[in-house]
Amino acid sequence: MIDAARAPVGRPRDARIDTQVVAAVLSELRNGGYHAITIDCIARKVRRARTSLYRRWPSKRHLVAYAIVGELGESPASDTGTLRADLEAAVRTLRRAFAGPLGQGLAGLVADMAQDDALADIIRTEVLARRRRSMREAFARARRRGETREGLDLEVLLDMLTGPFYYRTLFRHAPITRRMTRDVVEYVMRIAARA
Repeated sequence: MIDAARAPVGRPRDARIDTQVVAAVLSELRNGGYHAITIDCIARKVRRARTSLYRRWPSKRHLVAYAIVGELGESPASDTGTLRADLEAAVRTLRRAFAGPLGQGLAGLVADMAQDDALADIIRTEVLARRRRSMREAFARARRRGETREGLDLEVLLDMLTGPFYYRTLFRHAPITRRMTRDVVEYVMRIAARA
């Protein structure tokens, strides 16, 4: 039974609007960076009232974080039954996301984060922390299954797993390929796997 006090008021949330908003935010991020994004601009692009966006996202920072989570995925390391497959699933989300508008806008976003502590904080808490938690859970599942050795520094392993994707996206010195994705997971597995 639905509690009337908690039942949604008004029309149900339209997922199409969220999809349009994410696409518009990523487009603006790619073309003009974080500072080019305004609620007004996004509302015009998706032909919605500003108030409808503010009901969903209380600030521009929240809107950008939501778009990035929408592009990257909140919980990338799904439980596939093996650590290798969990990690492959996690890094595939980075390969896919950075091949699109998020990859093109990442340098500008990072530059803006360096100048805006509140933006940096919301990206760390709403995007990075959630993704890292998902990957930590994959390692915990693997530990319970006996797949990993003792004494791993998970924070360093997570940096090793994800860092190459950010580095290659930011500096564009080498492509992010399927093979590179497999290799990164293979190197992490060589460190983490029980001998």
